[in-house]
Amino acid sequence: MNTAQKIKALSRHPLIELLKNNKGNPRTLILMEPLWGIPYNLIAPFATLYMYTQGITDVQIGLILSIAMFVQVLFSFFGGIITDKLGRKFTTMMGDFFGWGIACLVWAISGNFWLFLIAVLFNSFEQINQTAWYCLLIEDADSKDLLGIYTWVNIGGLVAIFFAPISGLLINSFTVVPVVRVLYVVFAVNMMIKVIITFRHCEETRQGKIRMAETKDTSVLHMLFEYKDLIPKVLMNKEIMKVLIVSVILHITNLISTNFFSLYVTQRLGIADRYLAFFPILNAAVMLIFMIGIQHRLESVKFRIPMWIGLVLYAACSILLILTPIGSMPFIIIYVFVAAVASALVVPRKDALLQLNINPKERARINALIMSFTIAFASPFGYLAGWLSSIDRRLPFVFTFTIYIVAIIIVGRIRNPEFSNEIREDDGNQLL
Repeated sequence: MNTAQKIKALSRHPLIELLKNNKGNPRTLILMEPLWGIPYNLIAPFATLYMYTQGITDVQIGLILSIAMFVQVLFSFFGGIITDKLGRKFTTMMGDFFGWGIACLVWAISGNFWLFLIAVLFNSFEQINQTAWYCLLIEDADSKDLLGIYTWVNIGGLVAIFFAPISGLLINSFTVVPVVRVLYVVFAVNMMIKVIITFRHCEETRQGKIRMAETKDTSVLHMLFEYKDLIPKVLMNKEIMKVLIVSVILHITNLISTNFFSLYVTQRLGIADRYLAFFPILNAAVMLIFMIGIQHRLESVKFRIPMWIGLVLYAACSILLILTPIGSMPFIIIYVFVAAVASALVVPRKDALLQLNINPKERARINALIMSFTIAFASPFGYLAGWLSSIDRRLPFVFTFTIYIVAIIIVGRIRNPEFSNEIREDDGNQLL
């Protein structure tokens, strides 16, 4: 097959076809994702070190994170109300502007506890933005395209990971603080560009216009009071609760993996620090290959079976890591490889399945509630994992294995949704 034939074959790939067919919001938001993802991944590995280098103590860093968690839950709770009143498009722009643009500018000049705290508080606007962004992304899309759309969102984040080593090279030459300051300024500029593109090339969704009209003369206090009827409906919807529990479990396990994997492999298994940057790149590469080459071939088996297999692989990974011999790099590479396949199977399907079980009329507020519940329920487990790690570095992964088993049981009981031609407001299978 020559180059021209390969390009022609690639243009017929289901994911490329999806972008061609989903003009408007989905395509615009997907193509813009690297504007956020690249600078985020350049900064993320060094954000804590940036604070610590400037004299912020471990206790102060922990306090900032705890305050941020509390504010994020609060903002998530109000995110649905704000999204309905101001619209999906404007709320997304506001979240990007304050939650990332202004926050990054404050981070760029931060040198003490109070400035870092202010930056984190601005960044908490991102929780409002998430609710609006997801509504803007999928509300006018066909339900059959949701898995592909969420796959593209994950691909955008994965591609950005390959840029992460650049910041390490710059820091080796110029030290942490000046490099991270410049990266935060670049991040802020990127987000301002993203706001402008959203303004010019995105349109308010049909459901967004309906909710703006319905809530125009309704006070925020009254809409907040309406949660007393909405929360019981969420709690009584079995399909949403199943996916919510799985979402909380994945949030907890991701929290543990992000914070304790590096400690485990360096402090217990004796792997050199310099190899830590290699693992996220391997993870991203495997996920990309899987999502581009295999994901679309699994559409016929829908949701439950691939998610169940992915969770079984996650559980197997926890056991593999616990049993890895000291200094055994091949075992760790296998762990990263299998975990990447598991993530590619589970994460896009979990996100799509959640949206397919939500009534479009209340998508914003239900998404906001689910986000609030996920953060609130998962937040105590960071401390628990730290306590377990202080006893034995293997124990956090024993814990992840245990809750993966719970997720496997729940996913075995999930009902595959029926696809309609679009996400209809009168879908009888969705939350009323």
